[in-house]
Amino acid sequence: MSRLIIRAGEVERHYWADLWRYRELFFFLSWRDILVRYKQTVIGVLWALIRPILTIAIFTVLFGRMAKVPSDGLPFAVFVCAGNLPWQFFATAMSEASNSLVLNANMLSKIYFPRLIVPTSAVIVAFVDLLISLVIMAALMVWYHVMPTWRLLTLPLFTALGLGAALSVGLWLSALNVKYRDFRYVIPFVVQFGFFVSPVGYPSDWFVGKLTNMRYGEALHVIYLLNPMVGVIDGFRWAIGGQANLSVSIVTSIVVIGLVGVTGLRYFRRTEKRFADII
Repeated sequence: MSRLIIRAGEVERHYWADLWRYRELFFFLSWRDILVRYKQTVIGVLWALIRPILTIAIFTVLFGRMAKVPSDGLPFAVFVCAGNLPWQFFATAMSEASNSLVLNANMLSKIYFPRLIVPTSAVIVAFVDLLISLVIMAALMVWYHVMPTWRLLTLPLFTALGLGAALSVGLWLSALNVKYRDFRYVIPFVVQFGFFVSPVGYPSDWFVGKLTNMRYGEALHVIYLLNPMVGVIDGFRWAIGGQANLSVSIVTSIVVIGLVGVTGLRYFRRTEKRFADII
């Protein structure tokens, strides 16, 4: 039977080593969240397919056929799917990570372990949903005869970038949600607002062209690029075979995600010592 001795001043020094020591807890929490999500559901994993299918159908009719929005050289259903899947992945992962500490309050107040494990393990549920949803992408590419190229090999890189974006924002919101419970009302607003300002149903180049014709268009363009999911979604479409321009959006997304991630990790580490007292 192993014994853990916590000495004053040594927790900080051994924190990253403790993350590796508690890797089994990470896998346990991830597997538990996956089981809870699909346990006692009528259609099980099909829920991961129903949401993107409905979104793709609605956007194809409204934006593709009625509004005649350009589709970046792709069939509109494939175009929307390539935008919706990374956004849904980001939104689910961010929401799960943001609420993870509060949902595991009993465990946080009773035992010691690196708290970073909790929001990190929470994003695995969204990753499983993404893997299931990729079946839709494959089916649409076959149906519309979209031939994959070597660029499809870069899809895991853009997935990792989306995961980094979700976890970076999730670290900030999860720590803030422990101290200020009002943030649980902010999270749904962030998801809803972000859906419309991300290029899920329209190409970035087309949207930026519309912004240039508006007052303060350049400032709005800069604000638009600060959305980290712009580069992720453009990257997904580029990997599938679209004609998205990645030169600016992907670099901006990497920089923004890096800054949010570093500052979020520092804030999380600075405040996690008090989680058990205030949660």
